[in-house]
Amino acid sequence: MKMAGDITISHPDKVLFPDDGITKGDLATYYEAVAPVMVPHISGRPITMERFNKGIGEEGFIQKNVSKGYPEWLTRVAVPKHGGTVHHPIVDDVRSLLWLANQNCITPHVWVSRMPDLYQPDICVFDLDPSEENLPALRDAALGLRDLLKELGLPSWVKTSGSKGFHIVVPLDRKLDFGEVSGFAHAVGRLMVDRHPDHLTQEFSKADRGDRILIDTGRNNYSATFAAAYAVRPKKGAPVSAPCTWEEVESGAVGPRTFTMLTMQERIANAGDLWSDLRGRGRSLRGPIQTLRRLANG
Repeated sequence: MKMAGDITISHPDKVLFPDDGITKGDLATYYEAVAPVMVPHISGRPITMERFNKGIGEEGFIQKNVSKGYPEWLTRVAVPKHGGTVHHPIVDDVRSLLWLANQNCITPHVWVSRMPDLYQPDICVFDLDPSEENLPALRDAALGLRDLLKELGLPSWVKTSGSKGFHIVVPLDRKLDFGEVSGFAHAVGRLMVDRHPDHLTQEFSKADRGDRILIDTGRNNYSATFAAAYAVRPKKGAPVSAPCTWEEVESGAVGPRTFTMLTMQERIANAGDLWSDLRGRGRSLRGPIQTLRRLANG
């Protein structure tokens, strides 16, 4: 199956989503179609591949390192890890995105920083992860976080996770390192929990969460990742992690799995890329950090 950039998709009839009959060829066709809006959000970011060589009916695996079996033209970036180096693939065009699809990579997960400034994040990510499905509570948590960020003078963008929650993103000016950004995010999460202790938590253990929503700020740590914008998730129905508007969240029109691989192209045709204005809007965290300290101590 020949695709853009002379990429050949092997075994395009392989069924990756057995309940939906969605094939590897269908996945590649989707990523080719959304590449114009997806690639700008992930270009330059180290990628971790979530691969399902036998489809989502069987256990998949995570691959970070690409040290062999890759084409000469594929951009990679070497990043240090404890005791060695990891060579992450980089997606900078439709060809490299299709190469991921040909590896049975359903979901590309990306860093919050980009080449060449890998130690200075250009976005801060908050992942709202509910213990149980409760859209009104999830909506309230998302809007509460948006409002707190607004108190700090920070605009925010939102997307569905394609799983259970929402991802809320603040674009940054790349002036701070991972430690400073992750510290800020954790402090924001702590203040949210202090304000709403019965509904929100920072406890990672599900046994300790109860029915509270986890505010996961760990996506801002060095080498941590989150599902890329427009990425398909390995779940029944092939849901997509899709940008949406705060108005859609507020009205309840959009939930975590509202958009799917089969509906996303129509969505983009009608709404465009709702994150198109995110790049170039990077904010400094220095002032917000000082404001956050005053709020926390007040």
